[in-house]
Amino acid sequence: MSQSVLDQLLEMGFDKSRAELAVKRSDGLPDAMDWLEKTQDTPLEELLEEEESGTNIAKVDDGTVAMSLVCNECNKKFRTQGEAEFHANKSGHTDFAESTEEIAPLTEEEKKKRLEELRERVKAKRAGQSAVDKEEQKRNEQIRQKATRESHELKEELQRKEQIKEAAKKRQEKLDDIEAKKRIKAKIEADKEERRRKAEEAKAAREGRSIPAPAAPAPAPAPSRPAATHNEARLRLQTSNGNVMKTFPADTTLFEVAQLLETENGVTVTKFVQNFPRKIFEGNLDLGKTLKEAGLVPSAALIVQ
Repeated sequence: MSQSVLDQLLEMGFDKSRAELAVKRSDGLPDAMDWLEKTQDTPLEELLEEEESGTNIAKVDDGTVAMSLVCNECNKKFRTQGEAEFHANKSGHTDFAESTEEIAPLTEEEKKKRLEELRERVKAKRAGQSAVDKEEQKRNEQIRQKATRESHELKEELQRKEQIKEAAKKRQEKLDDIEAKKRIKAKIEADKEERRRKAEEAKAAREGRSIPAPAAPAPAPAPSRPAATHNEARLRLQTSNGNVMKTFPADTTLFEVAQLLETENGVTVTKFVQNFPRKIFEGNLDLGKTLKEAGLVPSAALIVQ
């Protein structure tokens, strides 16, 4: 019988050590499940210590057969020593005695009913634990999503900074290329002038003429009004937090303007819109342009989106 009860408890998923204790301290499957339910929060080590120490039970003195156990402190009666020990563990009562009074056994119908109730309790407990596990899983998923989102935002921020650095690098390379072309052009002109001068001298020598003096430089033309050069751009930036007035060097990129707005005003920029004339600046190509290249010098009004 005990082995059969143990097998059933193990099939229900109970821990083997606890199930073995339940078989020792109960009378049948319903009592064993009841004991397991009542002691589910008691550490196994504590239950094992109680098993070793046992409960102090007074023997019947007149030689008659004990039919039950009674708690002298609350007068509750128990069929088995396991039930008495469980009561002692929960109540703290220590005064027990054997009794000749027999406790009527449960009928088969009562046993089935009690067993069904205990199974429903186990089912409800597992359902409750499943709900707790689902809630814990949900919290863990929220934590994971938050970490993923923060990681994605950090990655985007690093990409934005790299784009700004790349745009600044390309702008400098472009300026260096323009300067190099100017130097090459000036050297070519100087070489041409030098060859022309030497050819004139050689021709004059062959013809016996004196070397003509270099022509006097033509008088400088009257100074004309210099074309206006704008080295700065004054921008009115319309953000969700209000208007922002800023003045930037003309070679500042739109990437750098977006980065400044994000740092100083907490505004995340995906694009700039100019109404007059209608222009939209978005993407790496547009945002890599300088304010001068974008036609925003000397002043412009932009909507930040």
